[in-house]
Amino acid sequence: MNTQFTAIIKKEEDWWIGWIEEVSGVNAQELTKEKLIESLKEALIDIIELNREEARREAVGDYEEVSILT
Repeated sequence: MNTQFTAIIKKEEDWWIGWIEEVSGVNAQELTKEKLIESLKEALIDIIELNREEARREAVGDYEEVSILT
C-alpha cells in the first residue's frame, strides 16, 4: 500500500527538524535534510506498525479488518 504523508521540515541553527502532519508523534531531528527525511520515514513506519499492533490487541473476540481508501 502506498499512502502519501506530509512532512513539515525546517532548519533551526545547525539542525534540520521535522514532523509528519497526519500522524501524531512522528518527529525527528538530524544534521542534514536527507537524513531527516530518512529518519521521518523510519519513525513513520515504526509508529504505524505499533498502532496496528495495539489496535489488534485491543480488538477482543471476533473482528474483521477492512481496507479503507480515501
